[in-house]
Amino acid sequence: MDVRMRDVPLEAKRGTIYDRNGHELVTSVSVDSAYAFPPQIEDKQGAAEKIAQALQMDKEVVYEKLTEKVGFVWLKRRIDFDTAQRLKSLNINGVELVEESRRFYHQDSLAAHILGFAGDDNQGLTGIEAVFDQELRGIPGRIVIEKDAVGQNIPEALHKLIPSEPGQNLVLTIDQTVQFFVERELDVIMDVHKPKLAVIIVMNPKTGEILAMGNRPTYNPSTWRDSPQSVWDHNPSIWYNYEPGSTFKIITAASALEEGAVKLTDTFHDPGYIKVADRTIRCWQDGGHGSQTFEEVAQNSCNPGFIEVGLRLGKEKFYKYIDAFGFGQRTGIILPGEEVGLQIAESDATELNIATMSIGQSIAVTPLQLLTAASAVANDGVLLKPTLVKAITDAEGRVVKEFPPEPVRQVISKNTAQTLLGLLTKVVSKGTGRNAFVDGYGAAGKTGTAQVVEGGGYSPDKYVGSFVGYAPAHDPQIAILVMVAEPTGSMYYGSQVAAPVFKSIALDTLRYMRVPEIAGLEKPQMPYVFEVPREKLNMPNVVNYPVEEAKNHLVNAGFIVQTRGEGEIVCKQIPQGGVEVLSGATVILELQPHDIGTVEEITVPDLTGLSIKEAGSILEKLGLYLNPTGTGFAAGQQEEPGTRVRRGTIINVEFQPPAIKTIRD
Repeated sequence: MDVRMRDVPLEAKRGTIYDRNGHELVTSVSVDSAYAFPPQIEDKQGAAEKIAQALQMDKEVVYEKLTEKVGFVWLKRRIDFDTAQRLKSLNINGVELVEESRRFYHQDSLAAHILGFAGDDNQGLTGIEAVFDQELRGIPGRIVIEKDAVGQNIPEALHKLIPSEPGQNLVLTIDQTVQFFVERELDVIMDVHKPKLAVIIVMNPKTGEILAMGNRPTYNPSTWRDSPQSVWDHNPSIWYNYEPGSTFKIITAASALEEGAVKLTDTFHDPGYIKVADRTIRCWQDGGHGSQTFEEVAQNSCNPGFIEVGLRLGKEKFYKYIDAFGFGQRTGIILPGEEVGLQIAESDATELNIATMSIGQSIAVTPLQLLTAASAVANDGVLLKPTLVKAITDAEGRVVKEFPPEPVRQVISKNTAQTLLGLLTKVVSKGTGRNAFVDGYGAAGKTGTAQVVEGGGYSPDKYVGSFVGYAPAHDPQIAILVMVAEPTGSMYYGSQVAAPVFKSIALDTLRYMRVPEIAGLEKPQMPYVFEVPREKLNMPNVVNYPVEEAKNHLVNAGFIVQTRGEGEIVCKQIPQGGVEVLSGATVILELQPHDIGTVEEITVPDLTGLSIKEAGSILEKLGLYLNPTGTGFAAGQQEEPGTRVRRGTIINVEFQPPAIKTIRD
């Protein structure tokens, strides 16, 4: 008798991926897979019908598998328990089950671009799953079955099990709780600002460990096929190139302070513009900032001041620090698909290029590049390689390999770093970064608002708002970058779309980390300073709004808010709604008590410019209901503002897509 040995492959159980505190992020669960030996099945047509019904497959597909001229075929991989039991109950000779495993992502889309996903053959395809595929995959086993030449069972045949060896485990640097904070804020950004994409990264600046990294849009690794390839195939945190705008002034200041090209007490005169070559570059503030020290230049985010500093530094020295901070090269993060940014070759750079690079134009960076470089300031001037993996462990939890912090180089001196940290602390407490101030901790950092490069020039209506900074201000434990690309609507400045997000994440993270607060450290009450041109705006009408909604609406529109009296409802505002004022103006709100439960008649508020969600929330708090038509923002309402209606009345509001707003120099 011609005897042959046939192998049924037996996959190894893929290793588990943990967060830094041992929480399981990705595990492998046991499932059954169905296979067949076609030569053993006599009634292939009848078997195909029964198998197709049990496995919920097309009968013709099953029949094709059973009639293949091979000794072994997979019928269906990774089926659920009930399906496996239905197939087993058929008791068809030549049809069997084998235990395999399926990847299970515990928190759906949490940290999806970090984790990546594995394919049907137990192979990592993207993210950490791909980079550490060999460690996670383990060693496959097999079932050796003795068959005759036509695939029939041999009485007392040899069935030998060669067991698989499970894969090793990964312990990441990310913290599941901090990652939740990041994902929460990204959802808010997408809901409120509807940008093209958004990125938030949280790092320990003293170790280079990434505590959280999130992107929008995102996907669920368990159902990755349901998402476009453009979403799961690119990680914007390491792939998206953008001009950083004023956030890059951190690098300009660091370089100039280190080289002695500027001191904090040096004086500058800003007439509102600076001429470089044949170009006039204007200050964001009409008329300029006048005479100011470099400390004030930084607080005011004054473009002419920073350009003068960059020109003092000179091309050779400026490029020396651009390279030393890691721009134009990969950070070395253990993730596939990292970009290097874009910059003009030093040999081709002109004086005008140096001027614009000094304020974050004419150079493109990735979010991770910028955060890694900025974190050196909070680490006494030492640049660290960003890390995502703490350790590899075996099946018993024993450490196989550790990944300690990796210093790259000393970019600036400890003294320069501490000086700059103090300067950036004042940018937040006194200057353009005030919306990022973290009560009880303070913060240091820089906002940025940059136009998007498109078609060889700058788009008039697309921009990136960002903030990069550290907290607590006196001893940074975390560094955070928030980047919002191409938000829609009237809010697009980094101070509006990014700085408040930094504040929220920093506050939650520091409290979660049990970092002690400094008693009495609260945000200074002083006029807000914009880093962008003050524009003429129509004052929103917030009379009859609940006070918190009124304040949020006005602050987001670019105004400072003060309240008088006590109560929950705005009864009067100065200036009144509809008048034209400059952004940054102060609005005084007079309040009155309002008990919805006892008031029968409600004054209808002006909902113009609000989203459906915002309008619905305000009306609900007043005891009214929204009936929206259309999409976008409120453009008209059937019940006029100021009208008195009964509690419970439905307010009909028409919504229209937003008009495009352009940046003015």
